[in-house]
Amino acid sequence: MTKILRFPWLKILLYVLLTLYAVITLIPFLWALSASFKPLSEIVGGEPNLIPQNFTFDNYKQIFLQEPLFWRWLFNSVLIALSVTILNLLLNSMAGYALARLRFAGKRFWFLLILAVLAVPAQITLIPTFLILKAIGWLNTYQGMIVPSMVNATFIFMMRQFFVNFPKELEEAAQLDGLNTLQIFRHIVLPLAKPALAAQAVFVFMGSWNNFLLPVVILFDPEMFTLPLGLNTFKGQYISYWNYIMAASMVFTLPALGIYAFFNRYFIQSVTFTGGKG
Repeated sequence: MTKILRFPWLKILLYVLLTLYAVITLIPFLWALSASFKPLSEIVGGEPNLIPQNFTFDNYKQIFLQEPLFWRWLFNSVLIALSVTILNLLLNSMAGYALARLRFAGKRFWFLLILAVLAVPAQITLIPTFLILKAIGWLNTYQGMIVPSMVNATFIFMMRQFFVNFPKELEEAAQLDGLNTLQIFRHIVLPLAKPALAAQAVFVFMGSWNNFLLPVVILFDPEMFTLPLGLNTFKGQYISYWNYIMAASMVFTLPALGIYAFFNRYFIQSVTFTGGKG
């Protein structure tokens, strides 16, 4: 940073490179947005134009008014993603706080087990998850989509590391005021953990919202499909309706952008903690 301030041309070069990277990153999104207003013939024509030559809203009319299951897919995705996010925020935070602050038998074992789970790719757990859900009759159900995803070892570890650096003085002061452990966690710890919770909420929501592997394994009734799985139905063996796929993809992107925009303010907050590690 000192070198950049000393040599202004380095700062200019940095901004040029970042601008170029931003443009390269935005081009696919802008093309998809443009394609959502094009007829299929113009998309498959091969011309890489960002401005539609035959501008139309028919693609959006098709998915909203003539595709009977689109609203159901949207509802399923919203319900599952919100449920998974809320449960993760609660359970991951509680588990992280317990590992960071509480004393109980097997604490080290559970922490090492969570670290071991981090090394296991999610794809490996798909078949065991399918067999368990089949055994208990949860295939093609909301609970079958929500329960396996309601905790995440990565974010348990993240919250544990956050709470390890949380100042004990605040908790000790709350104990002197007569608060028990649950009240301290609810009224003192969680309000000050907003930056960590916001980051977790964004990543968990987007992970659940974009999830394709789990739905394709356990959902088989079209009425239970989520949006990623529903969009796949627009692709056939001989023809793919890219105009409908692009229009639905734009609708699919809006909730994720909204979640990020809502929690973005917490990313720029700087919370400085004092005191030793727990």
